[in-house]
Amino acid sequence: MYKSSRTAACLMLGLTSSISGFSEQKVEPKQRPNIIFLLTDDQRWDGMGAMGNPIIQTPNMDALATQGILFQNAYVTTSICCVSRASVLTGLYESGHGVHDFNTDLKPDVYQKSYPHLLKEAGYKIGFIGKYGVGHHPPFHEFDFVFDTEEGGKAQPDYITIGKNGKEIHDTDTIGESILSFVDKFADQGPFCLSVSFKAPHEQDGNPPKYVIQPEYQHYYQDVTIPTPVTADPIYWEKLPDVLRTEANFGRERWKGLFGTPELYQENVKNYYRLITGVDDVVGKLRDKLESLGVADNTIIILMGDNGMFLGEHGMEGKWYGYEESVRVPLFIYAPGLPDKIKQYRAPQMALNIDIAPTILSLAGVEVPEGMHGMNLIDVVENKTPERTDFFYQHYFLGGPQIPMVEGVVGKDFKYMNYIEVDSEELFDTKHDQHEIENLAADPAYKNKLEELKKRYQELKAKYSVSAEERAKINKAF
Repeated sequence: MYKSSRTAACLMLGLTSSISGFSEQKVEPKQRPNIIFLLTDDQRWDGMGAMGNPIIQTPNMDALATQGILFQNAYVTTSICCVSRASVLTGLYESGHGVHDFNTDLKPDVYQKSYPHLLKEAGYKIGFIGKYGVGHHPPFHEFDFVFDTEEGGKAQPDYITIGKNGKEIHDTDTIGESILSFVDKFADQGPFCLSVSFKAPHEQDGNPPKYVIQPEYQHYYQDVTIPTPVTADPIYWEKLPDVLRTEANFGRERWKGLFGTPELYQENVKNYYRLITGVDDVVGKLRDKLESLGVADNTIIILMGDNGMFLGEHGMEGKWYGYEESVRVPLFIYAPGLPDKIKQYRAPQMALNIDIAPTILSLAGVEVPEGMHGMNLIDVVENKTPERTDFFYQHYFLGGPQIPMVEGVVGKDFKYMNYIEVDSEELFDTKHDQHEIENLAADPAYKNKLEELKKRYQELKAKYSVSAEERAKINKAF
Protein backbone atom coordinates (compact mmCIF):
# COMPACT_ATOMS: atom_id res chain seq x y z
CA MET A 1 0.00 0.00 0.00
CA TYR A 2 1.17 3.54 -0.77
CA LYS A 3 0.37 6.88 0.82
CA SER A 4 -0.56 9.15 -2.08
CA SER A 5 -0.22 12.94 -2.42
CA ARG A 6 -3.29 15.15 -2.35
CA THR A 7 -1.29 18.34 -2.50
CA ALA A 8 0.65 18.68 -5.71
CA ALA A 9 -2.32 19.01 -8.04
CA CYS A 10 -3.69 21.85 -5.99
CA LEU A 11 -0.35 23.60 -5.90
CA MET A 12 0.07 23.55 -9.64
CA LEU A 13 -3.48 24.48 -10.51
CA GLY A 14 -3.24 27.52 -8.27
CA LEU A 15 -6.18 26.45 -6.14
CA THR A 16 -6.73 28.11 -2.80
CA SER A 17 -9.70 26.06 -1.69
CA SER A 18 -9.51 22.74 0.14
CA ILE A 19 -7.22 20.13 -1.35
CA SER A 20 -9.60 17.30 -0.62
CA GLY A 21 -11.81 17.92 -3.64
CA PHE A 22 -8.88 17.24 -5.94
CA SER A 23 -7.41 14.20 -4.23
CA GLU A 24 -7.99 11.98 -7.24
CA GLN A 25 -6.50 14.31 -9.86
CA LYS A 26 -3.44 12.99 -11.58
CA VAL A 27 -0.49 15.36 -11.45
CA GLU A 28 1.40 15.56 -14.70
CA PRO A 29 5.20 15.83 -14.36
CA LYS A 30 5.27 19.33 -15.86
CA GLN A 31 2.79 20.48 -13.22
CA ARG A 32 4.86 19.33 -10.31
CA PRO A 33 6.37 21.98 -8.06
CA ASN A 34 10.03 22.73 -7.65
CA ILE A 35 11.19 21.91 -4.12
CA ILE A 36 14.11 23.39 -2.20
CA PHE A 37 14.99 21.79 1.12
CA LEU A 38 17.33 23.81 3.34
CA LEU A 39 19.01 22.03 6.25
CA THR A 40 20.94 24.04 8.81
CA ASP A 41 23.47 22.42 11.13
CA ASP A 42 22.80 22.78 14.89
CA GLN A 43 20.13 25.46 14.55
CA ARG A 44 17.91 25.03 17.59
CA TRP A 45 14.18 25.71 17.67
CA ASP A 46 14.46 29.28 18.97
CA GLY A 47 17.28 30.26 16.60
CA MET A 48 14.83 32.17 14.41
CA GLY A 49 12.87 35.36 15.00
CA ALA A 50 9.57 33.81 13.96
CA MET A 51 9.91 31.33 16.82
CA GLY A 52 9.93 34.12 19.37
CA ASN A 53 13.59 35.08 19.61
CA PRO A 54 13.55 38.90 19.98
CA ILE A 55 17.27 39.35 19.29
CA ILE A 56 18.30 37.21 16.33
CA GLN A 57 17.86 38.82 12.90
CA THR A 58 16.32 36.35 10.42
CA PRO A 59 13.90 38.44 8.35
CA ASN A 60 13.95 36.18 5.29
CA MET A 61 13.33 32.98 7.23
CA ASP A 62 10.65 34.79 9.22
CA ALA A 63 8.86 35.95 6.08
CA LEU A 64 8.72 32.42 4.65
CA ALA A 65 7.71 30.96 8.00
CA THR A 66 4.88 33.40 8.62
CA GLN A 67 3.57 33.11 5.05
CA GLY A 68 3.66 29.31 5.16
CA ILE A 69 3.30 26.65 7.83
CA LEU A 70 5.48 27.21 10.90
CA PHE A 71 5.74 24.15 13.13
CA GLN A 72 5.88 25.08 16.80
CA ASN A 73 6.85 21.61 17.97
CA ALA A 74 9.38 20.15 15.54
CA TYR A 75 11.88 17.57 16.77
CA VAL A 76 14.57 15.16 15.67
CA THR A 77 14.45 11.49 16.62
CA THR A 78 18.23 11.40 17.15
CA SER A 79 20.19 14.54 17.90
CA ILE A 80 23.41 14.03 15.97
CA CYS A 81 24.01 15.06 12.39
CA CYS A 82 24.85 11.73 10.70
CA VAL A 83 21.83 9.87 12.08
CA SER A 84 19.41 12.78 11.74
CA ARG A 85 20.40 13.41 8.11
CA ALA A 86 19.85 9.75 7.27
CA SER A 87 16.40 10.04 8.85
CA VAL A 88 15.64 13.15 6.78
CA LEU A 89 16.60 11.40 3.55
CA THR A 90 14.75 8.16 4.24
CA GLY A 91 11.83 8.97 6.56
CA LEU A 92 13.10 6.27 8.93
CA TYR A 93 14.16 5.99 12.54
CA GLU A 94 17.78 5.01 13.14
CA SER A 95 16.84 1.33 13.42
CA GLY A 96 15.29 1.54 9.96
CA HIS A 97 18.12 3.16 8.02
CA GLY A 98 21.04 1.60 9.92
CA VAL A 99 23.27 4.68 10.15
CA HIS A 100 24.67 4.84 13.67
CA ASP A 101 27.95 6.72 13.20
CA PHE A 102 29.91 8.99 10.90
CA ASN A 103 31.45 6.22 8.80
CA THR A 104 28.41 4.22 7.70
CA ASP A 105 26.88 4.80 4.26
CA LEU A 106 23.21 4.27 3.55
CA LYS A 107 22.78 0.79 2.13
CA PRO A 108 21.74 0.81 -1.56
CA ASP A 109 18.33 -0.72 -0.88
CA VAL A 110 17.65 1.93 1.79
CA TYR A 111 18.80 4.79 -0.44
CA GLN A 112 16.53 3.58 -3.25
CA LYS A 113 13.57 4.53 -1.06
CA SER A 114 14.96 7.96 -0.15
CA TYR A 115 13.27 11.10 -1.40
CA PRO A 116 16.09 12.15 -3.81
CA HIS A 117 16.13 8.75 -5.53
CA LEU A 118 12.35 8.53 -5.82
CA LEU A 119 12.12 12.06 -7.20
CA LYS A 120 14.86 11.26 -9.70
CA GLU A 121 12.87 8.24 -10.88
CA ALA A 122 9.79 10.46 -11.17
CA GLY A 123 11.53 12.81 -13.59
CA TYR A 124 12.85 15.47 -11.24
CA LYS A 125 16.23 17.10 -11.72
CA ILE A 126 17.95 16.68 -8.36
CA GLY A 127 20.80 18.64 -6.83
CA PHE A 128 22.79 18.57 -3.63
CA ILE A 129 24.87 21.38 -2.14
CA GLY A 130 26.90 21.35 1.06
CA LYS A 131 27.60 18.77 3.75
CA TYR A 132 26.00 15.41 2.96
CA GLY A 133 26.96 14.08 6.37
CA VAL A 134 26.05 10.40 5.89
CA GLY A 135 29.03 8.08 5.45
CA HIS A 136 31.91 8.69 3.06
CA HIS A 137 30.45 7.56 -0.27
CA PRO A 138 27.41 9.69 -1.12
CA PRO A 139 25.44 8.52 -4.20
CA PHE A 140 26.32 11.71 -6.06
CA HIS A 141 26.44 9.88 -9.41
CA GLU A 142 22.63 10.04 -9.34
CA PHE A 143 22.48 13.80 -8.97
CA ASP A 144 22.27 16.30 -11.79
CA PHE A 145 24.18 18.92 -9.80
CA VAL A 146 26.54 18.49 -6.85
CA PHE A 147 28.68 20.86 -4.83
CA ASP A 148 30.24 18.77 -2.07
CA THR A 149 31.83 20.72 0.80
CA GLU A 150 33.04 17.44 2.37
CA GLU A 151 35.05 16.56 -0.74
CA GLY A 152 38.17 14.61 0.09
CA GLY A 153 36.63 12.66 2.96
CA LYS A 154 36.47 15.49 5.48
CA ALA A 155 34.48 14.72 8.61
CA GLN A 156 33.39 18.37 8.68
CA PRO A 157 33.75 21.05 6.01
CA ASP A 158 36.06 23.92 6.83
CA TYR A 159 34.40 27.29 7.17
CA ILE A 160 37.15 29.04 5.22
CA THR A 161 38.35 27.68 1.89
CA ILE A 162 40.02 29.14 -1.18
CA GLY A 163 37.56 30.15 -3.88
CA LYS A 164 37.93 30.07 -7.66
CA ASN A 165 39.47 33.55 -7.59
CA GLY A 166 42.21 32.40 -5.21
CA LYS A 167 40.76 34.33 -2.27
CA GLU A 168 39.36 33.03 0.97
CA ILE A 169 35.62 32.41 1.00
CA HIS A 170 33.29 31.43 3.84
CA ASP A 171 31.31 28.20 3.57
CA THR A 172 27.97 30.02 3.74
CA ASP A 173 28.98 32.24 0.81
CA THR A 174 30.21 29.23 -1.17
CA ILE A 175 26.89 27.49 -0.64
CA GLY A 176 24.97 30.65 -1.52
CA GLU A 177 26.79 30.99 -4.83
CA SER A 178 26.18 27.33 -5.63
CA ILE A 179 22.46 27.67 -4.93
CA LEU A 180 22.15 30.53 -7.40
CA SER A 181 24.14 28.56 -10.00
CA PHE A 182 21.81 25.59 -9.64
CA VAL A 183 18.66 27.68 -9.95
CA ASP A 184 20.05 29.51 -12.98
CA LYS A 185 20.76 26.20 -14.68
CA PHE A 186 17.61 24.25 -13.85
CA ALA A 187 14.83 26.82 -13.47
CA ASP A 188 13.50 26.08 -16.98
CA GLN A 189 14.25 22.35 -17.13
CA GLY A 190 11.10 21.00 -15.55
CA PRO A 191 10.60 20.21 -11.88
CA PHE A 192 13.69 20.19 -9.70
CA CYS A 193 14.46 19.30 -6.10
CA LEU A 194 17.51 20.95 -4.57
CA SER A 195 18.74 19.78 -1.16
CA VAL A 196 21.04 22.24 0.59
CA SER A 197 23.01 21.54 3.74
CA PHE A 198 24.73 24.45 5.45
CA LYS A 199 27.60 24.03 7.89
CA ALA A 200 26.31 27.05 9.78
CA PRO A 201 25.75 27.49 12.64
CA HIS A 202 27.85 24.43 13.63
CA GLU A 203 31.08 25.30 15.41
CA GLN A 204 34.46 24.61 13.79
CA ASP A 205 35.87 21.59 15.59
CA GLY A 206 38.98 22.24 17.64
CA ASN A 207 40.23 22.49 21.20
CA PRO A 208 38.35 24.55 22.03
CA PRO A 209 35.90 24.64 19.11
CA LYS A 210 34.93 28.06 17.81
CA TYR A 211 32.39 29.77 15.61
CA VAL A 212 33.98 31.13 12.43
CA ILE A 213 31.84 34.00 11.15
CA GLN A 214 31.80 35.99 7.94
CA PRO A 215 33.68 39.28 8.50
CA GLU A 216 30.71 41.39 7.37
CA TYR A 217 28.68 40.13 10.34
CA GLN A 218 31.20 40.87 13.07
CA HIS A 219 29.35 44.00 14.24
CA TYR A 220 25.95 42.35 14.43
CA TYR A 221 24.62 42.09 17.99
CA GLN A 222 27.63 43.93 19.43
CA ASP A 223 25.42 46.33 21.40
CA VAL A 224 23.13 43.58 22.68
CA THR A 225 23.43 41.59 25.89
CA ILE A 226 22.25 38.01 25.38
CA PRO A 227 20.18 36.88 28.38
CA THR A 228 21.71 34.03 30.35
CA PRO A 229 19.64 30.82 30.24
CA VAL A 230 17.74 29.93 33.38
CA THR A 231 19.53 26.61 33.68
CA ALA A 232 23.02 28.08 33.11
CA ASP A 233 23.28 28.59 36.86
CA PRO A 234 25.74 26.03 38.31
CA ILE A 235 23.04 24.61 40.57
CA TYR A 236 21.38 23.07 37.50
CA TRP A 237 24.54 21.28 36.44
CA GLU A 238 24.57 19.79 39.94
CA LYS A 239 20.99 18.57 39.48
CA LEU A 240 21.85 16.43 36.44
CA PRO A 241 21.95 12.63 36.76
CA ASP A 242 25.31 11.20 37.80
CA VAL A 243 25.75 9.69 34.35
CA LEU A 244 25.92 13.20 32.86
CA ARG A 245 27.51 15.13 35.74
CA THR A 246 31.10 14.27 34.93
CA GLU A 247 33.94 16.26 33.41
CA ALA A 248 34.30 13.50 30.81
CA ASN A 249 30.90 14.47 29.38
CA PHE A 250 31.57 15.98 25.94
CA GLY A 251 28.82 18.53 26.57
CA ARG A 252 30.63 19.74 29.67
CA GLU A 253 34.05 19.67 28.06
CA ARG A 254 32.90 21.85 25.15
CA TRP A 255 31.00 24.16 27.47
CA LYS A 256 34.28 25.20 29.11
CA GLY A 257 35.81 26.55 25.91
CA LEU A 258 32.67 28.21 24.53
CA PHE A 259 30.46 29.27 27.44
CA GLY A 260 32.56 28.73 30.55
CA THR A 261 32.76 32.44 31.43
CA PRO A 262 30.23 35.27 30.97
CA GLU A 263 32.51 36.82 28.36
CA LEU A 264 32.79 33.60 26.37
CA TYR A 265 29.04 33.13 26.57
CA GLN A 266 28.30 36.56 25.09
CA GLU A 267 30.92 36.20 22.36
CA ASN A 268 29.93 32.73 21.22
CA VAL A 269 26.16 33.01 21.35
CA LYS A 270 26.48 36.19 19.28
CA ASN A 271 28.71 34.35 16.81
CA TYR A 272 26.15 31.52 16.67
CA TYR A 273 23.49 34.13 15.86
CA ARG A 274 25.77 35.79 13.29
CA LEU A 275 26.17 32.51 11.44
CA ILE A 276 22.41 32.05 11.31
CA THR A 277 21.94 35.60 10.03
CA GLY A 278 24.45 34.77 7.30
CA VAL A 279 22.29 31.83 6.24
CA ASP A 280 19.22 34.06 6.36
CA ASP A 281 20.78 36.43 3.84
CA VAL A 282 21.37 33.48 1.49
CA VAL A 283 17.67 32.65 1.82
CA GLY A 284 16.84 36.22 0.80
CA LYS A 285 19.07 36.04 -2.28
CA LEU A 286 17.50 32.71 -3.20
CA ARG A 287 14.02 34.23 -3.11
CA ASP A 288 15.18 37.15 -5.27
CA LYS A 289 16.64 34.72 -7.81
CA LEU A 290 13.44 32.66 -7.97
CA GLU A 291 11.43 35.83 -8.54
CA SER A 292 13.76 37.07 -11.27
CA LEU A 293 13.49 33.76 -13.14
CA GLY A 294 9.71 33.63 -12.84
CA VAL A 295 9.57 30.38 -10.85
CA ALA A 296 8.86 31.67 -7.34
CA ASP A 297 5.15 30.82 -7.51
CA ASN A 298 6.01 27.26 -8.49
CA THR A 299 8.68 26.63 -5.85
CA ILE A 300 8.25 25.18 -2.37
CA ILE A 301 10.87 26.06 0.26
CA ILE A 302 11.30 23.94 3.39
CA LEU A 303 13.78 24.73 6.15
CA MET A 304 14.74 22.58 9.14
CA GLY A 305 17.61 22.17 11.59
CA ASP A 306 19.36 18.79 11.71
CA ASN A 307 19.40 18.92 15.52
CA GLY A 308 19.32 21.43 18.33
CA MET A 309 22.11 22.86 20.47
CA PHE A 310 22.82 23.55 24.12
CA LEU A 311 23.98 27.16 24.47
CA GLY A 312 25.02 26.80 28.09
CA GLU A 313 21.79 25.26 29.38
CA HIS A 314 22.37 22.70 32.14
CA GLY A 315 26.05 23.66 32.03
CA MET A 316 26.62 22.09 28.61
CA GLU A 317 27.36 22.82 24.95
CA GLY A 318 26.38 20.41 22.19
CA LYS A 319 23.39 18.15 21.61
CA TRP A 320 22.96 14.34 21.91
CA TYR A 321 20.75 14.20 25.00
CA GLY A 322 16.96 14.35 25.19
CA TYR A 323 16.52 17.90 26.51
CA GLU A 324 14.48 20.41 24.50
CA GLU A 325 17.52 22.50 23.54
CA SER A 326 19.00 19.41 21.90
CA VAL A 327 16.03 17.74 20.23
CA ARG A 328 13.75 20.63 19.21
CA VAL A 329 14.41 22.43 15.92
CA PRO A 330 12.94 25.06 13.58
CA LEU A 331 10.77 23.85 10.70
CA PHE A 332 8.64 25.65 8.16
CA ILE A 333 7.05 24.77 4.83
CA TYR A 334 6.48 27.63 2.40
CA ALA A 335 4.34 26.59 -0.57
CA PRO A 336 2.60 29.37 -2.54
CA GLY A 337 -0.23 27.11 -3.70
CA LEU A 338 -1.33 25.80 -0.33
CA PRO A 339 -4.97 26.33 0.65
CA ASP A 340 -5.66 29.58 2.48
CA LYS A 341 -6.73 27.73 5.62
CA ILE A 342 -3.21 26.44 6.23
CA LYS A 343 -1.26 29.45 5.00
CA GLN A 344 0.15 31.61 7.77
CA TYR A 345 -0.48 28.70 10.14
CA ARG A 346 1.45 28.25 13.36
CA ALA A 347 1.04 24.51 13.53
CA PRO A 348 0.92 23.04 17.05
CA GLN A 349 1.15 19.46 15.77
CA MET A 350 4.31 17.50 16.56
CA ALA A 351 6.57 17.22 13.50
CA LEU A 352 9.74 15.13 13.13
CA ASN A 353 12.77 14.90 10.86
CA ILE A 354 11.40 11.54 9.64
CA ASP A 355 8.43 13.48 8.21
CA ILE A 356 10.53 15.40 5.67
CA ALA A 357 10.84 12.59 3.10
CA PRO A 358 7.15 11.63 2.96
CA THR A 359 6.13 15.29 2.94
CA ILE A 360 8.45 16.17 0.04
CA LEU A 361 7.31 13.15 -1.95
CA SER A 362 3.67 13.97 -1.33
CA LEU A 363 4.13 17.59 -2.36
CA ALA A 364 5.71 16.34 -5.59
CA GLY A 365 2.86 13.96 -6.34
CA VAL A 366 5.15 10.95 -5.90
CA GLU A 367 3.96 7.84 -4.09
CA VAL A 368 5.34 7.37 -0.60
CA PRO A 369 6.57 3.82 0.04
CA GLU A 370 4.88 1.88 2.76
CA GLY A 371 7.34 1.38 5.58
CA MET A 372 8.42 4.98 6.00
CA HIS A 373 8.08 5.84 9.67
CA GLY A 374 7.29 9.50 8.98
CA MET A 375 4.06 11.26 8.02
CA ASN A 376 2.99 13.69 5.30
CA LEU A 377 2.80 16.90 7.32
CA ILE A 378 0.33 18.55 4.96
CA ASP A 379 -2.17 15.81 5.71
CA VAL A 380 -1.45 16.25 9.41
CA VAL A 381 -2.15 19.98 9.50
CA GLU A 382 -5.29 19.46 7.38
CA ASN A 383 -6.48 16.85 9.91
CA LYS A 384 -6.55 14.14 7.25
CA THR A 385 -4.09 12.08 9.25
CA PRO A 386 -4.27 11.78 13.04
CA GLU A 387 -1.46 13.74 14.63
CA ARG A 388 1.09 11.89 16.74
CA THR A 389 1.05 12.31 20.49
CA ASP A 390 4.63 11.22 21.16
CA PHE A 391 7.76 9.79 19.56
CA PHE A 392 10.70 7.53 20.38
CA TYR A 393 14.01 9.26 21.04
CA GLN A 394 17.29 7.36 20.60
CA HIS A 395 21.01 8.18 20.67
CA TYR A 396 23.70 5.50 20.70
CA PHE A 397 26.86 7.04 19.26
CA LEU A 398 30.03 6.82 21.36
CA GLY A 399 28.47 5.88 24.70
CA GLY A 400 29.41 6.87 28.22
CA PRO A 401 31.05 8.60 29.86
CA GLN A 402 31.64 10.95 26.90
CA ILE A 403 28.11 10.72 25.41
CA PRO A 404 25.97 8.27 27.43
CA MET A 405 23.50 6.28 25.32
CA VAL A 406 19.89 7.30 25.84
CA GLU A 407 16.42 6.27 24.74
CA GLY A 408 13.06 7.65 25.72
CA VAL A 409 9.62 8.98 24.91
CA VAL A 410 8.88 12.62 24.12
CA GLY A 411 5.19 13.44 24.57
CA LYS A 412 3.23 16.66 24.41
CA ASP A 413 3.26 17.27 28.16
CA PHE A 414 5.73 14.77 29.62
CA LYS A 415 9.11 13.38 28.69
CA TYR A 416 10.80 10.17 29.84
CA MET A 417 14.48 9.40 29.24
CA ASN A 418 16.47 6.29 30.15
CA TYR A 419 20.27 6.27 30.04
CA ILE A 420 20.39 2.66 29.00
CA GLU A 421 23.98 1.82 29.95
CA VAL A 422 23.30 2.52 33.63
CA ASP A 423 19.48 2.45 33.74
CA SER A 424 19.23 6.03 35.03
CA GLU A 425 15.85 7.67 34.47
CA GLU A 426 14.49 11.17 33.99
CA LEU A 427 10.85 12.28 33.96
CA PHE A 428 9.87 15.86 33.20
CA ASP A 429 6.52 17.63 33.21
CA THR A 430 7.38 19.74 30.18
CA LYS A 431 4.02 21.50 30.17
CA HIS A 432 4.73 23.13 33.53
CA ASP A 433 8.51 22.77 33.67
CA GLN A 434 9.65 24.01 30.28
CA HIS A 435 13.29 24.27 31.34
CA GLU A 436 13.34 20.63 32.51
CA ILE A 437 14.60 21.46 35.97
CA GLU A 438 12.83 18.95 38.22
CA ASN A 439 13.43 15.27 37.54
CA LEU A 440 10.23 13.62 38.79
CA ALA A 441 11.30 10.00 38.28
CA ALA A 442 11.67 9.40 42.01
CA ASP A 443 8.68 11.52 43.07
CA PRO A 444 5.90 9.28 44.50
CA ALA A 445 3.27 11.76 43.25
CA TYR A 446 4.26 10.88 39.67
CA LYS A 447 4.55 7.12 40.10
CA ASN A 448 1.56 6.41 37.86
CA LYS A 449 2.78 8.80 35.15
CA LEU A 450 6.22 7.21 35.29
CA GLU A 451 4.75 3.75 34.87
CA GLU A 452 2.55 4.95 32.01
CA LEU A 453 5.50 6.38 30.13
CA LYS A 454 7.71 3.38 30.85
CA LYS A 455 5.02 1.15 29.36
CA ARG A 456 4.85 3.38 26.28
CA TYR A 457 8.64 3.37 26.14
CA GLN A 458 8.68 -0.41 25.97
CA GLU A 459 6.10 -0.37 23.16
CA LEU A 460 8.13 2.09 21.07
CA LYS A 461 11.40 0.39 21.98
CA ALA A 462 10.08 -2.88 20.56
CA LYS A 463 9.38 -1.12 17.24
CA TYR A 464 12.30 1.28 16.85
CA SER A 465 15.18 0.47 19.18
CA VAL A 466 18.55 -0.77 17.95
CA SER A 467 19.42 -4.17 19.40
CA ALA A 468 22.04 -4.54 22.11
CA GLU A 469 24.16 -6.58 19.70
CA GLU A 470 24.05 -3.84 17.09
CA ARG A 471 24.76 -1.13 19.66
CA ALA A 472 27.88 -3.03 20.69
CA LYS A 473 29.20 -2.70 17.12
CA ILE A 474 28.69 1.05 16.85
CA ASN A 475 31.90 2.91 16.12
CA LYS A 476 33.45 4.14 19.36
CA ALA A 477 36.17 6.24 17.71
CA PHE A 478 35.25 9.92 17.66
